[in-house]
Amino acid sequence: MRISEFDFELPHELIAQQPLEDRTASRMLVVDRRLKGLSDHRFSYLPDLLANGDLLVLNNTKVFPARLLGQTETGAKLEIFLVREIGERLWETLARPARRLRPGKRVIFGNDLSGVVQSKSEDGRVIVRLDAKDELFDVLIRIGRTPLPPYIRREGSTVDTDRERYQTVFAKHRGSIAAPTAGLHFTPELLEQIVKKGIEVLEITLHVGYGTFEPVRVDDLSEHRVSPEMYEISAEAARKMNTARSEGRRLIAVGTTTTRALEAAANAKGTIQAGQGVANLTITPGYTFKVVDSLITNFHLPRSSLLVLTSTFGGHDLIMRAYRHAVEEGYRFYSYGDCMFIQ
Repeated sequence: MRISEFDFELPHELIAQQPLEDRTASRMLVVDRRLKGLSDHRFSYLPDLLANGDLLVLNNTKVFPARLLGQTETGAKLEIFLVREIGERLWETLARPARRLRPGKRVIFGNDLSGVVQSKSEDGRVIVRLDAKDELFDVLIRIGRTPLPPYIRREGSTVDTDRERYQTVFAKHRGSIAAPTAGLHFTPELLEQIVKKGIEVLEITLHVGYGTFEPVRVDDLSEHRVSPEMYEISAEAARKMNTARSEGRRLIAVGTTTTRALEAAANAKGTIQAGQGVANLTITPGYTFKVVDSLITNFHLPRSSLLVLTSTFGGHDLIMRAYRHAVEEGYRFYSYGDCMFIQ
């Protein structure tokens, strides 16, 4: 298939710029793959859609303040976005404007942090060696900014609010440069309701990297590759998921990142392997899902790898119809927006 088949018109006013005061007040479009049906709900209704014995799998990664504002020694202002650590004090970054940066250029982010450009690739990625006066992540907590997606554009961004709301309530393990946004709709109270219904809630970790939101740069999806991301699944979580699957119980993935980790960790027989691994998996039409039975996911950008994954899971025609319905009904889109429950 062509990436052009995953395009849709989205009015700008439907791109959510702020989170709702109540996480569970988000709207939820339920997509029934068997009946090809759509129904509108609030996320707070989720426990009523779950059955005793279901397994709900969450991604407990934690976002760190990966966005840095700095200036060169000549006073030119720029922004550095930390993508991933590739060596001792060495980071692959995205820079804006990148044209100002050449090997040897020093960037100052404050009294406690500076960096020196090591190299720059043709695709605009910049390798920077960081020099912190304290433990790096302690410094980032003090001076870094929440790495909100570029489509969230508002004056006077409420940094303190974003630090809390662009993070799931179950975030534990630091390492992501973007939130697993399907998890943003949960509250401790809703999770408690779910557990009381006899639904088991399990956690895995996949650190969301640039690959999750990197643009698709090819027309033919058979040529597309999503960059690898690190994940970890405990032995207990793997055992419980494998037991549930052997008993015919439903495994519900919260988010495309959870889906990618579980499918990457499953062998050819559909057995989920415990341990640390690299999700080097690109899900495009024709892929057969091995372990995920249902998916909770936000609404994604046109022509994105996440929309391709979601459409592969739900069926291209049904998911694109669901997106048209969401636009017509005024659903809120993207990270701080509403979600779908694909059954």
